[in-house]
Amino acid sequence: MSWFFFALICLLGWGFADLFYKKGTDESDRYSHLRVAVWVGLVMGVCAFALLPLAETPMSLSALISNAVKYSPASLCYIISMVIGYAGLRYLELSIVSPVQNASGALSTLSMIIFFAAAGQAARIAESFDAINIVGTVLIVAGVVALAFVEQRLSREEQELELSERKYRFGALALLFPILYCIFDTIGTAADGIILDEEVGLGLGEIDVIILYGLTFLLAGIVAWVFLLIKEKRVYNPFARSERSKGIAACCEEFGQVFYVYAMAKNPLLAAPMVASYCIVSVILSHIFLKERLKTPQYACVAAVIVGIVLLGISDGLAEA
Repeated sequence: MSWFFFALICLLGWGFADLFYKKGTDESDRYSHLRVAVWVGLVMGVCAFALLPLAETPMSLSALISNAVKYSPASLCYIISMVIGYAGLRYLELSIVSPVQNASGALSTLSMIIFFAAAGQAARIAESFDAINIVGTVLIVAGVVALAFVEQRLSREEQELELSERKYRFGALALLFPILYCIFDTIGTAADGIILDEEVGLGLGEIDVIILYGLTFLLAGIVAWVFLLIKEKRVYNPFARSERSKGIAACCEEFGQVFYVYAMAKNPLLAAPMVASYCIVSVILSHIFLKERLKTPQYACVAAVIVGIVLLGISDGLAEA
C-alpha cells in the first residue's frame, strides 16, 4: 500500500477521533482533558504491549530505554500538543479548533524541507514534488491555513456579538490552545519525518515507533490518572458509561496513528500536509453531527483541500503505474 492510502486512512481515523473528543468533552469539567489523556494512554499502551513481539529491533530493557530517548523529542511534543488540544475543546467549537491546530502540516513540511536540504537530500526533495504534487500540496496547505484564518475571524465575530455560552468566555485567549497545539505538533511531526526517514533517520522501524509512542503515552496517562486521584480524592473510572465517547476517540486516534507512522516513513514531505488536512474531516463531521454552522468561505477551503488530496492521489497512482 502506498503512502497516499496510509495518509488517507489516517486522516479519516483522526477526523472521527476529533468528533468523539468533542463529544466526550465536558465544558464544565476542568479536568476533562486529563480524563481523555487517561483513555488515550490506556488504548495506546495496550496496543504497544500487543505489538512488542513484532518489534523490528530487539526490545530488551536497555534497547527500549535507548530507543525511547531517541524518540522522546517527537513523542513528548505530540503528547503536550494533544493534551493542550483536549483542553481547547472546552472553550471552542471543533470546527474552529481543528483547522487552527493543523496549520502545523505546512510548518512541519517546511521544516523537513530545510532539514533534508541541509542534509544533502535536495535531489530527493525535487523527486517528491513533481508538478501535480506541488499543485496538490499548495491547495491542501492553502486550504488548511485559509480555513484557520476563516475560523479565527468567525470566532471573533461571534465573540463581538457577546454570546453567553461558556466556550466564548475566554474570548481570544481561548485561541492560544490551538495555536500552542500547532507549535508543538509542528515540532513533533518534523521530528517524526526525520526520525523515520530511511536515509537520514535514526534507524527506528514503524512498529518500533508505534510501540515507543504508545508506551510513552501510557506513562502520561498513568500520571494523569494519579493526578486526578490526588486532586479529586476518588478513583477515576474510565470505563464508566459516561466516558464511552472518550474511549471511542482513543481507539480512532490509535487507528490513525498506525497508518500515520507508515505514511510518514514512506514519504514524509507529502504525507505531513495531507495528514494535517484531517481537520477537513473534523469540520464536515462537526457540521453533520454537532450541528456546527459552516459558511461559504469554509466550504471553499474544504473544496480546495479535497481537490488537493485528489491531485496527490492521481500523482501517486501515476507513479505506481
